[in-house]
Amino acid sequence: MHIDNASGPRAYGQGDHSFQTAGGEAGIRHLVTEFYHQMATLPEAQHIRSLHPEDQEESIDKLACFLTGWMGGPPRYDEKYGRISIPGAHYHIDIGIAERDAWLLCMEKALELEAEYPQDFREYLMKQLSFPANLCRNRD
Repeated sequence: MHIDNASGPRAYGQGDHSFQTAGGEAGIRHLVTEFYHQMATLPEAQHIRSLHPEDQEESIDKLACFLTGWMGGPPRYDEKYGRISIPGAHYHIDIGIAERDAWLLCMEKALELEAEYPQDFREYLMKQLSFPANLCRNRD
């Protein structure tokens, strides 16, 4: 738990605390850009990279918009793309354990490079992101 002097102690996931800790929209966009860089360079992520368009700009924008709202910031995904069902948005892609694990590895590596993120925040995000990552699985 971190201290926010204006409102007292708040845990990640309360209000916009995660969003603010991530650096707001600019910080989240930076994280997502690094995530896609990891996807493009990690050998373990070669397959999931092939499932994305060559031009990653829309993928970066969609994930950044989603994470912005998911972390308690403005609902950018809803504003720009409409409501989302995480499993439904990924149903057309074969996602098993290997793909889920590669996605999480890319996020873990991207988070490692975010030196200004407190370690407990990185751990919190990885734990929380494992839930939607599992929801995307549609095969064993």
